[in-house]
Amino acid sequence: MNLRFFQPGRSANGFTLVELLVVIAIIGTLVALLLPAVQSARDAARRAQCQSNIKQLCLATLNYESAHDELPTGARRDLDGGNNLLNKENWAILILPYIEQQALYDRYDFTVINEHRNNWPVLQTILSVQQCPSDEDLDHLQIPRKGNGNHVPMARGSYRANTGRCGPPHGAKWDSPGAVGTATSLQWLGPFHAIGIKERGRPYPNSIKATKMKEITDGFSNTLFLGESTNRTPTVVTDQGLVYASVGRRPFWAYTSRYYNTVCVYPESRTIIGDFARCDLVGGPGGSNACKHGGWGSLHPGGLHYSFGDGSVSFINTDINMDTLAKMASMKGGEVIEGGR
Repeated sequence: MNLRFFQPGRSANGFTLVELLVVIAIIGTLVALLLPAVQSARDAARRAQCQSNIKQLCLATLNYESAHDELPTGARRDLDGGNNLLNKENWAILILPYIEQQALYDRYDFTVINEHRNNWPVLQTILSVQQCPSDEDLDHLQIPRKGNGNHVPMARGSYRANTGRCGPPHGAKWDSPGAVGTATSLQWLGPFHAIGIKERGRPYPNSIKATKMKEITDGFSNTLFLGESTNRTPTVVTDQGLVYASVGRRPFWAYTSRYYNTVCVYPESRTIIGDFARCDLVGGPGGSNACKHGGWGSLHPGGLHYSFGDGSVSFINTDINMDTLAKMASMKGGEVIEGGR
């Protein structure tokens, strides 16, 4: 047996307490320096995935158009015997076969309304391509705040389709077929406006058919198709004691009701900050409707992604001239977009 004995005067292997503290301090400094870089890399990866998602969805709308000679309708909303709008299919449901989701498409029952229990399996399916990884709380279902489906837990989304330009003097938001049918001017109409049938099978004027590519006379590269949309404020309590429960206004990818799947562009900068409560509190010409029917936004620093009719995707800064963005929302307004995009 080989035994070792401590011999006085011989230095033992190891660190002193001071040396150990110095090493810990160095490691802490390196971690502090690396964390921002790691976070930045993660943010860049999430942003790249978000850009890839919206491009896939845009290309799917174009593939749908190639097969059907028209773009998928933004929202199909028929009128019953009274004045009640019946939600049916929407653009995100119609393109399912073109994002390798044929089985999910086959589960959707087109003979009943969107919120019917037959369609809950579709409304409750979480699709990664419909969700930007930078968004929050995407992995569980939530009940929308408004509409006929405000009792149905649904899967969230991160993208909405462009219905057109909104705001004075034309008040139409283009997400209701009645608004499209009675509009005094269709110059602000966008590619994913609503369509619908009135009672007894009568068509709404101007809105019975979905958009054909030849109608996009402003140019494909200048016309918004899809954009990011989120809502970062769960609740806000004002000085007056008013409570805004705004999480339920986030997109729900398969929900056809009004602004949950399609929105327009108001030329107001507050509408692209991705925060309904803040937008509403700031106020502006469009009131709260601008925040609901025109709400875009992302959690990326400084801007959000939009796709265009040529299949391209651009990161639009939140300091963009909003009149320019509104011009890009219409598909046949004849506006000149100075400096391009």
